[in-house]
Amino acid sequence: MAAITRSVLITDPVGIHARPASEFSQAAAASGCKVTISKEPGKPGVDAASILMVMSLGVAKGDTVELTVDGDNAEQVADQLIEVLTRAE
Repeated sequence: MAAITRSVLITDPVGIHARPASEFSQAAAASGCKVTISKEPGKPGVDAASILMVMSLGVAKGDTVELTVDGDNAEQVADQLIEVLTRAE
């Protein structure tokens, strides 16, 4: 199965800070898929299962991140991860 890529606009006033980064990383790790997140579309992403790597991106409100999910149920996993990123507002 091919990897899928989705773009997500971050609307949380403080961006992806510690709490949402932790929730997102835990969800990515538990998904069973290889998940990367990038702050620059088209650029290689970092391991989304690593809270330190996710926080190192410095994602702020108004940034668009690109998620790439590779594995079984990639569409469903991407939907769930997007929900995690956007619900903590």
